[in-house]
Amino acid sequence: MFKRRRFKQQLTLQDRLTAWVKQVKDDAAKLPPGPERDALLKKARQAEMANHLHDWVKSPGLQPPK
Repeated sequence: MFKRRRFKQQLTLQDRLTAWVKQVKDDAAKLPPGPERDALLKKARQAEMANHLHDWVKSPGLQPPK
């Protein structure tokens, strides 16, 4: 059997997503309006939404179901 090579991430997923969103938005700003730019901005919005959902799920105000 193969042994999986695992390593510990230096940054959290949220930090990596935030950095990726910034990079994608910068790349999209350099493109002319069109489908490629729209696709990049859509992916950036999805990543931002994932970060917001993570913050919401981890918030202390969220109560477990009874």
